Amino acid sequence: MGRLILRQFQGAGLEPVDLTIDAGECVTLTGPSGSGKTRLLRAIADLDPHSGTALFDRRAVDETAPPEWRRHVGLLPAESHWWHDRVAEHFTGYGTRLLSELGLDEACLEWQIARLSSGERQRLALARLLDRQPAVLLLDEPTANLDPENGSRVERLVQHYAEQRGAAVLWVSHDPRQRRRVGQRHLIIRNRRIEAEAA
Repeated sequence: MGRLILRQFQGAGLEPVDLTIDAGECVTLTGPSGSGKTRLLRAIADLDPHSGTALFDRRAVDETAPPEWRRHVGLLPAESHWWHDRVAEHFTGYGTRLLSELGLDEACLEWQIARLSSGERQRLALARLLDRQPAVLLLDEPTANLDPENGSRVERLVQHYAEQRGAAVLWVSHDPRQRRRVGQRHLIIRNRRIEAEAA
């Protein structure tokens, strides 16, 4: 189970923020392009400079080795990166059980990464992230390249994962209808500040 706590946490270009996301809770984040949404997620994942405190389950980012932190605090970037030629080489086991929930056949494990469409890459990147079974999910527009049917599959899978695993979720989305569907609370970045989004 994961509970994400930010105390006076500051990423590049943003004012410090205090935020707690409980285990099993999904909080959405929106804001204009360039406002700092991606930079905030990368800072929480300890990929970009930051100050203040970030914790999950009493583990502090500055007291945890970066690879260990990122194993538990998983970032799904808008553009996924792949380091092996075949899909199967990126999985250890759990993630492959999720493929059917994402509308993919197990045969895709034998595919070459180079032949994947942008939508296939996006769904497989989510399965790859969940394969590590992180306690916190940082999702940067995880359905941006997907049609409505596959977008719904991603929404259902993330919600099910959060509920079953007790994962805290911070979900960046520009779609107000999606934010209402998936989130229990909603944040927006305005003038470098993170604040509650009006209903």
